[in-house]
Amino acid sequence: MGGSSDIAVFLAVLALRFVVPLFIPRFPLPAILAALVIDAADQTIFQQWTDLDLDGYQNYDKALDIFYLTIAFLSVYRNWTNTIAIDVARFLWYYRLIGVWLFEVVEQRWILFVFPNTFEYFFIAYELIRTRWDPRRLSRRLVYGMAAFIWIVIKLPQEWWIHIAQNDFTDFMKETVFGVEPTTSWVDAIGHRPAVTLAIVVAITLAGAAAVWLLRRAPEPDWSFRIDVDKALPDVADRTVTPLWFAPPIAEKLLLVGLIAAIFSSVLDVDVAFLRIVLGTLLIVVVSVGVSDRLSRRGVEWSSIGRTFVVLAVVNSIVIGVYSVLLGNTVNRSLVLFYGILLSLVIVLYDRFVERRHAGADDDSSARVRP
Repeated sequence: MGGSSDIAVFLAVLALRFVVPLFIPRFPLPAILAALVIDAADQTIFQQWTDLDLDGYQNYDKALDIFYLTIAFLSVYRNWTNTIAIDVARFLWYYRLIGVWLFEVVEQRWILFVFPNTFEYFFIAYELIRTRWDPRRLSRRLVYGMAAFIWIVIKLPQEWWIHIAQNDFTDFMKETVFGVEPTTSWVDAIGHRPAVTLAIVVAITLAGAAAVWLLRRAPEPDWSFRIDVDKALPDVADRTVTPLWFAPPIAEKLLLVGLIAAIFSSVLDVDVAFLRIVLGTLLIVVVSVGVSDRLSRRGVEWSSIGRTFVVLAVVNSIVIGVYSVLLGNTVNRSLVLFYGILLSLVIVLYDRFVERRHAGADDDSSARVRP
């Protein structure tokens, strides 16, 4: 057990991992980049600044990865206007989610190579484009090409490096590139091989120059640089938007919440059979829909995500707690609360972003969905 300062650092990082993803729906690009950086740096921070035992943190780390990527996926429904890109994002997300679940069941690392996390970088690429250009300008060929490039050129080598070769980037850079021990500080490592450091700086400079060259040859921007997706946009040329196809909302909700629940049950070592997880997920979704419908009939307006979330979090935590007791399993009560909060947030955001868009799919303003 660490001291008070160790606990303070741990709670600060944990708070960032929970809070930062909540900004993704409105500030998608900076928020997901921040979430990505925090995810990459959290364990290093713990190792450098605390004496905490991190043996069990890796499982929670996986769960928090799914958490912020789920919010990013739901933000696609909220914000994106290119329906081809939305369908590609749907496929990439559920493909990866199924792969993560299979990995947790089979425990074979090659599965994560076959089911790469292409969705995350595809999401970032789309949001980068949207900072200056109307994404509706992207053709089907360009969207598919962008996804294929990210999948083949970026993600497959990265997934092989991480899950097949099981290399650590920091250790590789220090040992192989700079020729020092992994425990050596970065300042000493960089100074150990000045020629290598110079070559890296030159490579980064050339990459930046290439990026500037490409930007100068890009089409005329549709608006000034912006990262707030709720900021009013200038009038742009009218472009036809293909109506977005929706599966029955409750069916997708069951699929999404069910996969997340199954993955969390595995990574957090909750000893519950998969069929019982499916039944529990169905119960949670049905209860959530019932509560929402009941209150709406009484004239309660569900205009506040916060109010909706609080109500459903309480209800779902009770439902999960009762369900776990009926199963006769000894389940950590903190995990029950964790499940209730997580699944409630996913359901609330899904209802807010997806069903609202579905309801307005035939409206002329559906190309610019706003909460």
